[in-house]
Amino acid sequence: MHHSVLVVPGIGNSGPSHWQSLWQSSYPDWRRLIVENWDKVERDDWVSSLERQLVDAPANTLLVAHSLGCLAVAHWAAHSEKKIGGALLVAVPDPAAPSFPRGAAHGFAPIPLVPLRFPTVVVCSTDDPYGSVDHGRECANAWGSEFVEVGAKGHLNAESKLGAWPEGLDLLARMSISTDRGRETL
Repeated sequence: MHHSVLVVPGIGNSGPSHWQSLWQSSYPDWRRLIVENWDKVERDDWVSSLERQLVDAPANTLLVAHSLGCLAVAHWAAHSEKKIGGALLVAVPDPAAPSFPRGAAHGFAPIPLVPLRFPTVVVCSTDDPYGSVDHGRECANAWGSEFVEVGAKGHLNAESKLGAWPEGLDLLARMSISTDRGRETL
């Protein structure tokens, strides 16, 4: 893949068996969001970290976000003028869900439900304890995203036993090709 990629993990920083980490080990030039604290999450810290790390990034940069990282991307996009190529947003959590980690994650509600200025794909599981399919579809519709439902696979994390999740990588590759075609027509 010839795009610049920034991996935006969720709370806990997606451990070594998470598909984000496995993808990044296969593509060592991909960067990973750096935040002050992965376990005590403050929206403003994550949003300002995204802005700092994207300031000099190429305009075709793709974001690969999981869980709380998706909400960070939505909040960042609502205030930034930075142009990027697109974002793969996987397992969008619902701050109103009973399982949302309110004690560890602050400032993410309400979710900005406005069209994003770049192509996005929202991927949801039918049995994600942190966000329902209806919630994911609502976010996708508001953001102007393509919506992909992948069946019953939990939170689409390491516990979901996805391994390197080739289906997700295919979605990212498709987004990369689509982004390149869009640039050709500009």
